Amino acid sequence: MSRLFIRFVVFNIHRKMEAQFSKEEMLKKLGDRIKQLRINKGYSSYEYFAYEHNISRAQFGRYERGEDLRFSSLIKVINALDLTLAEFFAEGFD
Repeated sequence: MSRLFIRFVVFNIHRKMEAQFSKEEMLKKLGDRIKQLRINKGYSSYEYFAYEHNISRAQFGRYERGEDLRFSSLIKVINALDLTLAEFFAEGFD
């Protein structure tokens, strides 16, 4: 193998790792923002918030931990928090 090919492969692996990190970082920020807003609404327990808004408690806990979620699930959470998309993303995503 040529050195150029090896550099190309290493570069692409590095780029993919950066993209994956960015996804994980963004999910963590989403989770932190969801948790912050829930607490601001006066809910000390994520389980009680989820129950009151007809969201699976286990799934809501995953959202707050920054695990992957679908866009439709995010919209449901934002609606439960009584926010718009713009309001939700206005803080915490620097």
